[in-house]
Amino acid sequence: MTDIASPRNERVKLVKALQSRARQRRREGKIVLEGVRLIADALACGLTPEFVLYTVDEVTLGRPAYRLFQQLAELHIPLLSISQGIMEQISDTETPPGLLAVVPLPQVAVPEAVSLALVLDAMNNPGNLGSALRTAAAAGVDVVILTPNTVDPYNPKALRGGMGAQFRLPILELDWTEIALRFGQLNAYLAAADGALPYYAVDWLRPSLVIIGGEAHGPTAPARALAAATIAIPMAGQTESLNAAVATGVILYEARRQRTLSAQKGA
Repeated sequence: MTDIASPRNERVKLVKALQSRARQRRREGKIVLEGVRLIADALACGLTPEFVLYTVDEVTLGRPAYRLFQQLAELHIPLLSISQGIMEQISDTETPPGLLAVVPLPQVAVPEAVSLALVLDAMNNPGNLGSALRTAAAAGVDVVILTPNTVDPYNPKALRGGMGAQFRLPILELDWTEIALRFGQLNAYLAAADGALPYYAVDWLRPSLVIIGGEAHGPTAPARALAAATIAIPMAGQTESLNAAVATGVILYEARRQRTLSAQKGA
């Protein structure tokens, strides 16, 4: 017997709304996480679930899920079983992991001194956005700024692509005027196919802001206006460009390489 038997249950309806609507996520201040890894990562970052929905088989047959279930129970989180049919209705994945949690929207503070910032401009593919956030977290970016017309970073696909980056990275959603006011003191570099400098020729030891545009339309006019210089990733053969998330990784890790070498020399 399940704890929730009806798809019209208020908690089930809330999960459906949070999964499908960014406005609802903002209004409620909540997001949905699916699967053991994301939920465990959120817990490790201090996010306490409001409640958890699960299918009995997932908890009884999966050892990692069972361990997480015990941890949640010790925290007195409401744990509610549902049928496989309801789970399939509310999951955002083709093969539901059988365990999902509603947690508060992450709030990560921006550090006082920003040395490396990333602007993602009109990136509308949630998978690419999630991958870019994951890379930014791994490369030591201080803050990520999303411009208007960028997909919601708490979209279910972006959350899966980010693999917990959203719990660790300060993420701001700003227009270009706000970006210029708050981060105009940084050296701004725009990644573009027609960039004047190869990305490795930049002195990344200086406080910097990297702007990556969406793949559909390329760099926007405000991005070009803010940038002090344009940079490019040299291509072999007839290749015109890289996936936006891949380009983000190439550039950010060159910045990390330069900074790591400088730190080692100064040690």
